[in-house]
Amino acid sequence: MRLSALALCLFILGFVPSARAEEVDLELVLAVDISYSMDPDELRLQREGYREAITSRAVLDAIRSGVHGRIALTYVEWAGSAHQSVIVDWQVIDGPESAGRFAAALDRSTPERAFRTSISGALTFSADLLTRSGHSGLRQVIDVSGDGANNQGPVVTSARDRVLAQGISINGLPLALKEGGAMAMRAEDLEEYYRSCVIGGPGAFVVPVRDAASFGEAVRTKLVLEISGSQPAPSLVPVQAAWVNCSIGEIMWGERYGDFGSDTP
Repeated sequence: MRLSALALCLFILGFVPSARAEEVDLELVLAVDISYSMDPDELRLQREGYREAITSRAVLDAIRSGVHGRIALTYVEWAGSAHQSVIVDWQVIDGPESAGRFAAALDRSTPERAFRTSISGALTFSADLLTRSGHSGLRQVIDVSGDGANNQGPVVTSARDRVLAQGISINGLPLALKEGGAMAMRAEDLEEYYRSCVIGGPGAFVVPVRDAASFGEAVRTKLVLEISGSQPAPSLVPVQAAWVNCSIGEIMWGERYGDFGSDTP
């Protein structure tokens, strides 16, 4: 009775202890583009690439090499400023079994394309997921992939800077899998756009993907670097390019459709 009375008093006073957050080496959001510029084959390629990478020996070895030997991972698909979906919620990956469960969860639904491209929306959404992940990571990283520049929502640099101010790093996987299209950028321009306008934070890097055959290897390389915290090769490290216009996506959209898609500065 005394214990019950004490528990009731603590509840009334607001002193109910919360569950301790599980410690992990890394909290990682995989934020994957599903805008209409991605065709169905490319969407399937992305899902397959991540399923294979997460269960690969190289990635599992990187996880085991950490202080805690585990990471927390979630998979998000995004398009326009109002379209972000958690496909696989936070899961702890600490070996082949948990990695297999995560990969299997990616196979339970079919990716569906949506309109527009809002990298800024994806970054903001992903940062919010990190604040309520339920885990305590030594590092927090958003890994954003996409095949075009931001053309809706807040300007990408504003969103990026707010995320970086929270101590979160951003890495990029610019996808130049096909040429042409009204909103398409040249592969080298998209890579420089990601370097200058999207990524940031300690150890930030880009891994460009220029053809479908190299996608799986690129994802494995990126995950190993993110999980291990290793320094990326010099070719992956960002170098500010003075000519990059971080509003190029909004400009391209406006010139074609008369609607400059950025909502707020």
